[in-house]
Amino acid sequence: MAINLDKGTVLAKKVYVAKNFFSRLRGLIGTASLENEAGLLIIPCSSVHSFFMRYPIDVVFLDHNNRVLKILYSLPPYRIGPMVKGARKALELKAGVVSATGTEIGDQIVFSGEDGKNGEIFKNT
Repeated sequence: MAINLDKGTVLAKKVYVAKNFFSRLRGLIGTASLENEAGLLIIPCSSVHSFFMRYPIDVVFLDHNNRVLKILYSLPPYRIGPMVKGARKALELKAGVVSATGTEIGDQIVFSGEDGKNGEIFKNT
């Protein structure tokens, strides 16, 4: 689960984790859509692309303390995002989630089960 600690809002109830080269490279490519209340946490990550994707996504870049450094709202398919200095992780979410949760730069994001294996799904229990 991904929670905005400052706002008390849930960004994703299920978080898929991409930690190795191939899972980070693939990301959400080839998926028809991102599940409701789900997200993809990419570690390490300081830039993303949306080549070969079919839908826009919100992207939240986080530093080593999981503070929000930069937000890309509704990144369309076939785009390259900027390199984000200091970013260690990126959380990809369904477009509109960031605005709906009031997430802003500087907010603290916490994850349950972040230390799991690559591709593991963490669900709200």
